[in-house]
Amino acid sequence: MVYPIVKYPDPILGRRALDVAEFATAELRQLIADMFESMYAANGVGLAAPQIGLGRRIAVIDCSVGEDPAQRLVLINPEIVRREGEEEAEEGCLSVPGFRANVVRAAEVTARAQDVEGAWREISGTGLLARALQHETDHLNGILFLAHLTTLKRDLIKRKVRKLQKTGAW
Repeated sequence: MVYPIVKYPDPILGRRALDVAEFATAELRQLIADMFESMYAANGVGLAAPQIGLGRRIAVIDCSVGEDPAQRLVLINPEIVRREGEEEAEEGCLSVPGFRANVVRAAEVTARAQDVEGAWREISGTGLLARALQHETDHLNGILFLAHLTTLKRDLIKRKVRKLQKTGAW
């Protein structure tokens, strides 16, 4: 099932998602499958549960955008446990469609997360994977990429979104 993507400024995007406590259930497996399907339908690299209206600490990432099943990652209750270096690159968000901006993030990160069975594991990455790990973990903490922009750039995007809302195009 493809879920519609929740758009900024929906309040769920600004709240910390709740920890997942039940693992290895049919419901959780189906939700994760639906999240991948929804992410691919929106041409995304990552998707967090709040982006489909669910306040649970679940995110999926696939830097190959469906080309390589081995790159599919499921992150449940993730936390970034190590950051190194700094890198600036253009970033966008499925919940803020049509807007992209340069964001400074750690160049290399390690995230600690649970899998669908509840087992803890660490995932390290650089480049796009590092950026996606940080971006999706931010979502689960109620932080959009807009928070990483300068006040001027953030306010410009917010004004444009308000204009789009007034015209019904958002």
